[in-house]
Amino acid sequence: MYLERIEKENDIKKIPREHWDELADEIRDFLIQKLSVTGGHLAPNLGTVELTMALHLFLDLPEDKLIWDVGHQSYTHKILTGRRKGFDHLRQFGGMSGFPKTKESPCDTFNTGHSSTSISAGLGIAMARTIQGKKNTVVSVIGDGSLTGGMAYEALNNAGKADTDFIIVLNDNNMSISENVGGVSQYLNQIRTTEAYIGLKDGIKTRLSNIPRGKNMIQGIQKAKSSFKQLVIPGMYFEEMGLTYLGPVDGHDVSDMLRIFKEAKRVKGPVLVHVLTKKGKGYLPAERHPSRFHGTEPFEIATGVPAGKRTKPNYTDIFSTVMCKLGDRNPDVVAVTAAMPDGTGLKRFRNMYPDRFFDVGIAEGHAVTFAAGLAAGGMRPIVAIYSSFLQRAYDQIIHDVCIQNLPVVFAIDRAGLVGSDGETHQGIFDLSYLSSMPNMTIMSPKNKWELSDMLKFAVTYNGPIALRYPRGLAFEGLYEYRPPIVYGKSECIYREKDIALLAVGSMIPTAIEVRNRLKAQGISCTLVNARFVKPIDTELIDLLLPDHSLLVTLEENVASGGYGEKVRAYTDTLQTKTKVINICIPDCYVEHGSVDILRKELKIDAESVVQRILENWKE
Repeated sequence: MYLERIEKENDIKKIPREHWDELADEIRDFLIQKLSVTGGHLAPNLGTVELTMALHLFLDLPEDKLIWDVGHQSYTHKILTGRRKGFDHLRQFGGMSGFPKTKESPCDTFNTGHSSTSISAGLGIAMARTIQGKKNTVVSVIGDGSLTGGMAYEALNNAGKADTDFIIVLNDNNMSISENVGGVSQYLNQIRTTEAYIGLKDGIKTRLSNIPRGKNMIQGIQKAKSSFKQLVIPGMYFEEMGLTYLGPVDGHDVSDMLRIFKEAKRVKGPVLVHVLTKKGKGYLPAERHPSRFHGTEPFEIATGVPAGKRTKPNYTDIFSTVMCKLGDRNPDVVAVTAAMPDGTGLKRFRNMYPDRFFDVGIAEGHAVTFAAGLAAGGMRPIVAIYSSFLQRAYDQIIHDVCIQNLPVVFAIDRAGLVGSDGETHQGIFDLSYLSSMPNMTIMSPKNKWELSDMLKFAVTYNGPIALRYPRGLAFEGLYEYRPPIVYGKSECIYREKDIALLAVGSMIPTAIEVRNRLKAQGISCTLVNARFVKPIDTELIDLLLPDHSLLVTLEENVASGGYGEKVRAYTDTLQTKTKVINICIPDCYVEHGSVDILRKELKIDAESVVQRILENWKE
C-alpha cells in the first residue's frame, strides 16, 4: 500500500507519478472505512483527494503555507501530514479535530471552522511574508459555496490591489468542465504564464511608460485585450478585480493541477486557480446525495444508510413540522436560511411553499437584513440559522432588526453544546450576544411540545424574538406540563422550598435529575422552567426568595451575559440573604467531544451540579 509510506509531510513526493491514482484510491477507501465508524465530513473530503495531493506535491510544507476555508475538507491534508492514526478517534474527546488546528501540526497554518475566511487569512499571511522578505508560497483554498459569503469578496477586492504573490484555489464542485472553453483557457494560461511572455509583457509596459502618451497606449492595449478575454476566459470577473485567472482545470487530475500550480507560481501578484471537482467522488451514495454525506453520522458502507437508525424526532424535526403548519395557516410566514435548508429542517417548507422560502447562501449578515426587509414589507420572516453561525450577523441583528423593532423570528438551532465539531461550532454564546440588544426577546423550550408552542407564539409577537433549541433528540418528558406561553413568564413545575432550580431549555433534563438526587437526600427542591431568558421573570423570583435559601440557575451558555448573570444581578439589587449560584459554561472555548463527556468536563452534569449545591447549601 502506498498510503502506508506516508508518515510525515512531503512523503507524498516519494510516490512515483505512475502510482498517484492508486494512492488516491487508497485514501478514499481509508476515509470511507474510518468515517463509517466515527462519522464526519465525508463528501467534501472525497471530492478533494486529488486536489490535496497536487497541493502537497507542489508545496514544501510547513515552510509554504496552506490555508483551508472552513477546513471540513482537510482530512486528506491530515493524512498526508502524518496524522493517519488519528482517524481512529476523529472528532472524539481528546482525539483529532475534524478541522485544521495549529496545535495539531505545524502544517496547519490557520485555525478554521467557519466559511469565507481563507482568502483574508491567506492574504494577511502573504503580506507578512513579503514585509519580512521571505520567499515561501502561500495558498488559500476556498469552495464555490464559500464564495457566497461577502467576506470572500472583500478579501478578493483587497487581494487584487495587494502587491504580493498569492495563490487562491477555487474548488468548484458545482460545474462540469467545458472542453472548448477549458482548452482555450489552458492554451492561454500556458502562454500567459511562460517566463518569456511575462518578461515581454513587463518590458513593453516599461518602454511604453517612458514615451509621450505611452500610458494611453497601454490602456488601449489592455482594453482591447480584455474585450478578447471576455469571449474566451470564464474568469474575467476575477481578472477585473486585479487577479490573474487560470483554469478551469480538472480537479481529479493530479498532473494537470500540479502543472497549473507551477504556472501560477510564475505569475507576479495574486492568482486564482479554478479547479473543478465532484463532491463525494468515489463513493456512489455520497455522489448521489452529497448534502446528506456532507457531515454524516456513522453509516453502513454497503448502503450508506446511517448506523443505529434514529426513531425519535430531534428538535430540528419538530421545528420542520411546525413550520409547515404555520406556512399553511399564515400566508405571511416566510422562511430564510443561509445555505442550510436540510440542516435547519426547512427542506419540507421549501418543497411546500417554494415562493416563501429563501436560501441566501453562506451569507448570514445578508440573511438577517433581507429578513428585516421582508418584515418591513409586511411579512413574518423566520430566520433559521445555527447558533454559532448567527453570531456572524451580530451587527445586522442590532442595526437592521432590533433598532427598528421589526418582527423577525430567529430560530436558533444547535444552541448550547453541539459536540464533535468543536470550539468553532459550539453554540454557547447566543444568550449573551442576543441579550445585549435592546428590543430582543429570547425564549428556550423545555421539550418538543414547548418548542411548538413557542414558535407559534413567536410569529404573533410584534418585535424581534429568538427561539433557541439544542441539537439532538427532543426531550419528551414533562409532557403533562403545558401551560400557555405568556410573555416574560416562567413556568413553576414543582413548588417546594429551600432550593430552587431555575433551568433554561436543554438543562431541564439535568435539573430534573438534580432534583431527584437532592430529594433522595431529604432536601426540598423547587423546579422552574425559565422559558424566557430575556426578559427574566422577576415576579417569580420575588415569590421564591422568602422561602428559598439558595437559587441555582442552569444554562448551556457562557457565564458572561447569560441567564444566571441576569438573575444574580437582579437579586443583588434586592440585598436578599438568598444565595445564587450559576451553573453554566466557564469562560473558555469548548473543544470537540460527545456532549455527555463535555458536560462532565465543564461540571454542568447532574453529579457535578449536586456536588456544588451541597457545598453551598446549609439547612
